[in-house]
Amino acid sequence: MTSVANALEQHRAAHLEELKELLRIPSISSLSEHTQDVRRCAEWLAAALERAGLEHVRVLPTEGHPVVYADWLHAGGERPTVLIYGHYDVQPVDPLELWHSPPFEPEVRDGRLYARGAVDDKGQLFVHIKAVEALLRETRSLPVNVRFLVEGEEEVGSAHLEDFIERNRDLLAADVAVISDTSLFAPDVPSITYGLRGLVYLQVDVRGPSSDLHSGSYGGSVANPAEALARIIAGLKDERGRVTVPGFYDRVRDLEEHEREQWRSLPFDEAAYTRELGVEELYGEEGYSTLERLWARPTLEVNGIWGGFIGEGSKTVLPAEAHAKISSRLVPNQDPDEIARLLAEHIERTAPRGVRVEVRRMHGGRPAVVPPDHPAMEAASRAVERGFGKSPVLIREGGSIPVVASFEVLLGAPTLLVGFGLPEGNAHAPNEWLLLDHFYAGIRTSVALLEELGRVELVTAGAGPKG
Repeated sequence: MTSVANALEQHRAAHLEELKELLRIPSISSLSEHTQDVRRCAEWLAAALERAGLEHVRVLPTEGHPVVYADWLHAGGERPTVLIYGHYDVQPVDPLELWHSPPFEPEVRDGRLYARGAVDDKGQLFVHIKAVEALLRETRSLPVNVRFLVEGEEEVGSAHLEDFIERNRDLLAADVAVISDTSLFAPDVPSITYGLRGLVYLQVDVRGPSSDLHSGSYGGSVANPAEALARIIAGLKDERGRVTVPGFYDRVRDLEEHEREQWRSLPFDEAAYTRELGVEELYGEEGYSTLERLWARPTLEVNGIWGGFIGEGSKTVLPAEAHAKISSRLVPNQDPDEIARLLAEHIERTAPRGVRVEVRRMHGGRPAVVPPDHPAMEAASRAVERGFGKSPVLIREGGSIPVVASFEVLLGAPTLLVGFGLPEGNAHAPNEWLLLDHFYAGIRTSVALLEELGRVELVTAGAGPKG
């Protein structure tokens, strides 16, 4: 066993306690009452990066929550530069009563670490800090040049991150980016994600009369905004599960046959998946398997709908307005700006008479795919095998990480998505958890990844350290 591997084994308990300390900070980026907690979390991470041996550690302002930056650039210009990205902000904890232990008091139960942020994304980010720390402590060096970029607004759409990257291209120049904010396919199936869906998020506001009206006195004489909204939403899909918006599918890149074959070979139990979700049957676009619909087909979903009286008892009201939040997951080569425009035009065009409709775009991101035969992907496969003891499978995920496309467009750097969570880890839900075995395997994998990347030649627009 190498000195680095020995050190990782010896410091397992210390690594866990440090992670618990990080998880105790309620860095909820969407709630203004936690603004100071978000700042405190950024400063905690900056101190942890300094303790790990990184240099030029800074907490940098944005128009929103700050970014944490650090680097170590002494491997030499002939070695690749790796940009490690993560986020330190977390989702709100509601509904609090469903948590079995307080969300910001980390607790280990049955080999799982429970806390908000355990898997999304503090626990997964922390494996890379500990990996760099172990290499620097034991070898006094790193096999590659490393930069860290850790943001505090991922859970609210990363509204200021792309501008930050564009203004700091030299500071962030890299040959490849690494993100651990994804999942293994299953507990015994280590995975590398090579594709993510993009996102468009909209709010639809439907307004009618100037105030709520008595439904007996006025019902039948004016259009009902809640009913109008229901008609709009019902018309967005047909009975086959396909989106009815003209042009929605025009640019969708079809799956390759080898991808279909590979996904069919994965140990996916559709019956178990159905039971876990608590539904009677699965539903989606006809003509595609469940994994194909999850990973490689676009979607349109209603995320929330409200309007009128929803309190206890009855109130015969005709509401003045109704609202819905709608998201669309996008696949290569769909463009978020184009899809947002097509959706807005269709909703406005199909709105019933007698109401006013406004469609507001909230946030989004581009889809991304990294070729599986890229040298960095091959290095990542070797690293995961070293960290987990078995070869990984290549998968896509249905979620979105907008910064992946930003790294490609602005830095010319492909992104390796090497995750250590599990789909059932309750990210964004009560009782979020990270398997401790995966936390420790993640640190081993991160060490191996830096070593493997140091052995390959990467030629990209971001080649070599700068700044």
